[in-house]
Amino acid sequence: MIWIPAFALPLALAAAIAVLSGVGGARALGSRHLVTRFAWIAVVPAGAAALGDGAERHEVAWMLLGTSIRVDDVGRPLVLMAVALYGLALAFVVRSKAERPHVLTAFLLLCFAGNIAVFVADDLVTFYLAFATMSFLGYAIVVHDRSRGARRAGAIYLVLTVLGECAVLVALLMLAADGVTRVQDAPAAVAASPAGGLIILLLLVGFGVKAGTVPLHVWLPLAHPAAPSPASAVLSGAMLKAGVVGWLRFLPLGEGAGEPVWGAAFLVLGLAGGLAAVPAGILQRNPKVVLAYSSISQMGFIAALVGAALVAPAAAPACIAAVVVYSVSHGLVKGTLFLGVQAWDTERMPRWAVVAPLAVAAVALVGAPLTSGFIAKYAAKEAVGDVVVPVLPGVGVGVGVGDVLPWFGVGSTLLMARFAVVLLRRERAPKPTARTRAFAWAVLSVGAVVPVAVLAGARQPPLSLPGWFDPSALWAQSWPLLLGLVLAAAAWGSARRWSRPAPSVPPGDIVVLEERAARGLVRGLTAGSEALGRVRGAAVARIVAGPKSGLFVERMQRAIGTWSGSGVVLVVTLAVALCAAVFSGFFVGGGGVP
Repeated sequence: MIWIPAFALPLALAAAIAVLSGVGGARALGSRHLVTRFAWIAVVPAGAAALGDGAERHEVAWMLLGTSIRVDDVGRPLVLMAVALYGLALAFVVRSKAERPHVLTAFLLLCFAGNIAVFVADDLVTFYLAFATMSFLGYAIVVHDRSRGARRAGAIYLVLTVLGECAVLVALLMLAADGVTRVQDAPAAVAASPAGGLIILLLLVGFGVKAGTVPLHVWLPLAHPAAPSPASAVLSGAMLKAGVVGWLRFLPLGEGAGEPVWGAAFLVLGLAGGLAAVPAGILQRNPKVVLAYSSISQMGFIAALVGAALVAPAAAPACIAAVVVYSVSHGLVKGTLFLGVQAWDTERMPRWAVVAPLAVAAVALVGAPLTSGFIAKYAAKEAVGDVVVPVLPGVGVGVGVGDVLPWFGVGSTLLMARFAVVLLRRERAPKPTARTRAFAWAVLSVGAVVPVAVLAGARQPPLSLPGWFDPSALWAQSWPLLLGLVLAAAAWGSARRWSRPAPSVPPGDIVVLEERAARGLVRGLTAGSEALGRVRGAAVARIVAGPKSGLFVERMQRAIGTWSGSGVVLVVTLAVALCAAVFSGFFVGGGGVP
């Protein structure tokens, strides 16, 4: 009973908005505005359920296929993070630049229900239904503004989403064929399956689309500038984590001897893709696109932790705990940054009152001391232990993962410096400020360290946490920030002397090449089909033009067009098929009909 309002209230408010939109009239419009303004209340029951639920599993047997949810150490903190993000995003909708705020509110409510269902689903059917629902509803918030850029971003998002959904569905069907129905039984089943390698590949690709990992990331830099800021906050902060949860739920982390091949490949891909996102993000001119590339980089960081858990089963418990802590920290911080873009654009607040919370969130993303990122990044570095990146696998040469992860802090510093530059150049159009909402946003920015510290502290062991004033820990988390600031200052000085316009990378980077290749393929297929049609037409014309052959064709058409003629054709076809089946069984069975 405790979870019923958590799902029922968002769905009910979304339905109420739809009904009031269809009724019309001043009273209905006033009621719709009231529902839209206070829609953030719909997330409160989910937060209460996640905090107060002491049971491990709930079943709802009366549904068509049955459903079950499970609240564990992975799902609970992610649900609470989603509650904070969606609640604040819904409060910001009425102040955003988006047209039709009631429509955006309704779809955010539906996405919230699907998002938290992904985090707590305990059977394959419920998980896939929630995952697919959330994914396709995400299309609605991407194309909400209905601009040309939004439609292009939505089309690319939809194509990749369909491909990802297909990969996940095939993997889950393969698990179901082995008798798996519960999510918690999936990792052991994948490890024991003869087709385990294929299932792992499908899971890495399918959930990688949602998590925005390279090279499946191209929808993110297009979707974020197209979507309103509240939608971007939940897309990057909460919805990306659905892919991360998919990895944690279904991959064989900590099972048997591990997956050294797949783990090493995913580890290298996560590190390389996460670091490669930095230069692409630095060359952007839109603050939301810069934040999108920052999310791609951070998802590469998380993918590296998952890859390390696949490589070294002994490190899996610590890596899983580090992924959860890091996901919560990143979700809260990145949601704050995206909403900060709207605060900068529209809120009638002093510049310092906007810049200060954004600065705190930015240094937290880097991992500076005394922030949530300080805890999350230190714990992640310690969790990977002695796992090595196989630089030259055949020779046994490698680099420690813990030595590579701090460089993500350098990249984050450069990206946040670029974010600050492009945001400060952005014009503002302030409106009267709702002080309660602005205060909640500032508190989330500054206070994110508290829930992350509590969450990480509850996971000792397997996590190792830094002392708040430990000199070695402070230096380990400070030098990436200092080096990044030095590089950013050097780049800024060089740019001022640069006489030509600074180079840029189109948002989505490789998607431009992919679009050109797709258009070329479509043109080739179209030309080929037209040529084939002309050849077919010429052949048919020759047959029909001949006097004898044309008379024969006409007679055959008239004969087949009768009931008796079509019956004869059907009987002959069935007889031929039966003979073929009998003879194939004879030869396959070794001389006898099976």
